[in-house]
Order: sequence, then structure tokens, then C-alpha cells
Amino acid sequence: MVVQLAAVPVPRTARAANDQSEGSGLPLPRFASLKSDHVNVRGGPNKDHDVAWIYTRPALPVEITAEYENWRRIRDRDGTEGWVYHTLLSGKRSAYVANPKTRPDLVPLYESADRMSPLRAMLEPGVLGAVRRCNGQWCRFAGNGFDGWIEQGRLWGVYPNEKIE
Repeated sequence: MVVQLAAVPVPRTARAANDQSEGSGLPLPRFASLKSDHVNVRGGPNKDHDVAWIYTRPALPVEITAEYENWRRIRDRDGTEGWVYHTLLSGKRSAYVANPKTRPDLVPLYESADRMSPLRAMLEPGVLGAVRRCNGQWCRFAGNGFDGWIEQGRLWGVYPNEKIE
């Protein structure tokens, strides 16, 4: 008995919607930041799609929600989504101070990862900073004129319980 096997290519449209084999292979979703002060955001994953808007500030945190070849679908803190070319994104982590769910409006930044440690600053929602590291509960957060520890749940740009070295 002779058995013949034939390889049949699978058309792209037959792949699962969440198949990321054409992308980076990194987990989704994940946070990144904008690398440039001019980032075109498009309606779809190629240059044939119109530019929907342009980011003009580097280091803004975005969440990568999908990949298609060298394109990344991103979501900003307002929930707006669009597609950017992968080279316009950086793995450097940044975050915004999130709007608190309850009062007070200002968010404390401490000297160490402990509410009993000395207060370094009170930050307004929307303040942008670099995420230096996170232990799952607290993040070392630094920016223009501040550096200290903030409760991880007070940031948009890191996931709950995420650890960053």
C-alpha cells in the first residue's frame, strides 16, 4: 500500500482571527510607547489606509491589541484605536497617572514602595512618566521633576500584578 501526502497551503483568510504568526510573536495585548514625535495612525494595517490622526508627542503609552505583519493596532488611554507601523513603537515603558475612582484627585508618590514611607509628591491625573520597574503592587515612576513609587493600580500603562524589571 502506497500513501501519498500532499501539502496544501492554507489561505490567509482561513487562519484564526487571533493568529499572530505573521507578527512579532510577542504576547497580546501588551503595552509599549510611541518612539517618535510624529506617529501617523491609520484606519488599517497598510499605507493605503488614510491617516486618521497624528500623535505629536513621543513616549506616550499605548496598548498593542493586534498585529498584522509589521503593523500594530494600538489603543490609547481614551480607548481610541488605530494602526501604526512597528518601527514607530518602543518597548520602553511609560504610563499616565490614571484618574482616581474616588477622591482625592491627587495621587501620592512615595519614597519607597510603602504607604508609610515619606511622601515625594502629589501627582495630578494625566501626568506622564517613565516606568522604571514594577513589583506587581508598586511601580517606580519618574518624570520631569519627580521620582518615586506609586501604587500600580494608579497608572494607565501597566497591567494589574504585572512585574517589570
